[in-house]
Amino acid sequence: MIEFTVNDMTCGHCASTITRAVKDVDAASRCEIDLGAKKVRIESGHPAVEFKVAIEEAGYTPVVQ
Repeated sequence: MIEFTVNDMTCGHCASTITRAVKDVDAASRCEIDLGAKKVRIESGHPAVEFKVAIEEAGYTPVVQ
């Protein structure tokens, strides 16, 4: 399981944008968003760096946990 803290994820629109970015990397991934805790958890065989770059390109600042 890959986990990021995304402190600049503040609303449902942010969460859906990040989910889309994750799915663009791996459509088969499982992505859980905890908006209150500002956590993104991803279950995938792809490396964390691919998701980090995709989330950054979507305009957010993910920090690997």
